[in-house]
Amino acid sequence: MTRLSVNLNKIALLRNSRESGLPSVTRAAEVSIAAGALGITVHPRPDQRHIRPGDVHDLSRLLDARPGIEFNIEGNPFHNLMQLALEVRPDQCTLVPDEAGALTSSFGWALPERAAELEPLVKRLKDAGIRVSLFMDPRPEAMRLARDLGADRIELYTEAYASHPDDAAVLASYVESAQAAREAGLGVNAGHDLNLVNVGRFVSAAAPIDEVSIGHALVGDALEIGLASAVRAYVAALAAGKVEA
Repeated sequence: MTRLSVNLNKIALLRNSRESGLPSVTRAAEVSIAAGALGITVHPRPDQRHIRPGDVHDLSRLLDARPGIEFNIEGNPFHNLMQLALEVRPDQCTLVPDEAGALTSSFGWALPERAAELEPLVKRLKDAGIRVSLFMDPRPEAMRLARDLGADRIELYTEAYASHPDDAAVLASYVESAQAAREAGLGVNAGHDLNLVNVGRFVSAAAPIDEVSIGHALVGDALEIGLASAVRAYVAALAAGKVEA
């Protein structure tokens, strides 16, 4: 079954609008885990507009006491990611080529163009015992290049699918890319703009998907039905592998 990793960035973004510490990022993690999430994701950025280094350390301590719940830290390794990852040593580090002031991640790694830059960073993380995933566009021919860098997994950037969920050609590009990644010996994750309407169809078509990380849509749903109920709904959608009504 595809694992759900809850991205807590939007919880931290709301928390940072006041100085009360509410809502609590660690409490949101606890609620998510109790509701069935099998992972927690954070994407610290240089401007600290949402997740801060202290959150990363707090979550690491929380998850150390919860075997089986994975901690995924994602971000640009040429910004502030490497130091945090090597300090905390999460289960997984997802390398993303976003710009320092980007609103959100919007493209995957260009390979082979950036391979020489990435390869020593992948090695440093793996030498520290951290699984490495590369954020990738759905380009089947690039998957073997990701493997050649030493990556363990790729995360398919799913915005194109989420924007056109009924476009058979778009979905086919993801299915082909996921298959190419698995044939290269890579695990396959996915994330970005996945929601209750589209996530089931995606994981069913591109199966097996190891993990999806979802934050923006899940937190939006949580505003209506509560965080625990939202997490349970996503876990159910992944288990059913179908579009939710």
